[in-house]
Amino acid sequence: MSDLFDTPSTPTDAPRPLADRLRPRTLAQVIGQSRVLSPEGPLGSMLAAHSLSSLILWGPPGVGKTTIARLLAAETDLAFIQISAIFTGIPDLRKVFESAKIRRQNGQGTLLFVDEIHRFNKAQQDGFLPYMEDGTILLAGATTENPSFELNAALLSRAQVIVLERLTPTDLELLAQRAEKELNRALPLTGDAREVLIEMADGDGRTLLNLIEQITAWRADKPLGREQLTTRLMRRAAKYDKSGEEHYNLISALHKSVRGSDPDAALYWFARMLDGGEDPRFLARRLTRMAIEDVGLADPQAQEVCLAGWQTYERLGSPEGELALAQAVVYLALAPKSNATYTAFAAARDAARQSGSLPPPLLIRNAPTKLMKEIGYGAGYAYDHDAEDGFSGQNYFPDGMKRPVYYTPPERGFERELIKRIDYFAKLRGKRQGA
Repeated sequence: MSDLFDTPSTPTDAPRPLADRLRPRTLAQVIGQSRVLSPEGPLGSMLAAHSLSSLILWGPPGVGKTTIARLLAAETDLAFIQISAIFTGIPDLRKVFESAKIRRQNGQGTLLFVDEIHRFNKAQQDGFLPYMEDGTILLAGATTENPSFELNAALLSRAQVIVLERLTPTDLELLAQRAEKELNRALPLTGDAREVLIEMADGDGRTLLNLIEQITAWRADKPLGREQLTTRLMRRAAKYDKSGEEHYNLISALHKSVRGSDPDAALYWFARMLDGGEDPRFLARRLTRMAIEDVGLADPQAQEVCLAGWQTYERLGSPEGELALAQAVVYLALAPKSNATYTAFAAARDAARQSGSLPPPLLIRNAPTKLMKEIGYGAGYAYDHDAEDGFSGQNYFPDGMKRPVYYTPPERGFERELIKRIDYFAKLRGKRQGA
């Protein structure tokens, strides 16, 4: 009697999708994941030691998560049970665990593969823990989302996270060659069109095989070129989740490209985010932040360029206004960089917290009443505009506090001029205080 959650078998005479026909029969046949499957890799090491632990397989779609889990079960003589978090509730899970208990009593372990495991809520994830701990199941969860954000700490502490990589163009070409061998025919594509096909798959092996099935169903008297292929096939949408990890990965890439003074890379990531559906207003806000945080006073104009680009976008909208933001990206990337104000402000805030409630010196306190004047508020204050050079050189820090230095501008851009001003006032201050 088959298990309720076993994958249904396909009749031998029924047509099978190409992805199913090419499913690897051994771990050695898996493409693109040698880093984790090699003898030195985490999974290879586990198998060599005959000690497989619970796993979280984290990676993009179409890289072999299900296949690897199935083959691990076969390699370790475990029953392979597959469920999806999308379609499985608590009652279903109870049935799975009861079946695994019976299997264990009969001398066979269970590898429970849970697809989209991040879709289970906290209570459902907690439900796996006792069965993992007593050995009833060995869990293999698959997720496209960052486990650090989506899975409970208790579950993660009992499983090893295995990171699977998106397939490279070389990996996808090897997969295409396997497909041609299985189909016993070459793809009717020119070399240029074949490269486009690989690009369309965007690192997803399943997508590539589905596209190949479409292509082989066409009637073609001669190899199809780039334009013919792109006319007949739709490009796979780029992976981008405006509220998930990809959002943070790409904005980090944009920010670091700007900070690294690489306008080409910055424009690339900017375009990737726009094409993924990111709100241009979010990008305008982040660009303005970059101007303040990473360019600062090395180029005071950078902030104005960003604000002007933001305002232009608000007036023109998409797509015309996006060019104004692209100009801001290029300007920021090529601007001299300084985080001197950023670090100075952080240091000043730390000092303010540590110094507590130290009052300002009497000479710079406001004295709006007679009593305050009588007790010394404002006494001895020198009005800087009346002093020689417009600078009195008085101490404005709390009494008894050693004068700190927070702002140390670099020798870049406009801040080179500010260094001269700092040095000028430091000399005058020394002169006034020494008098």
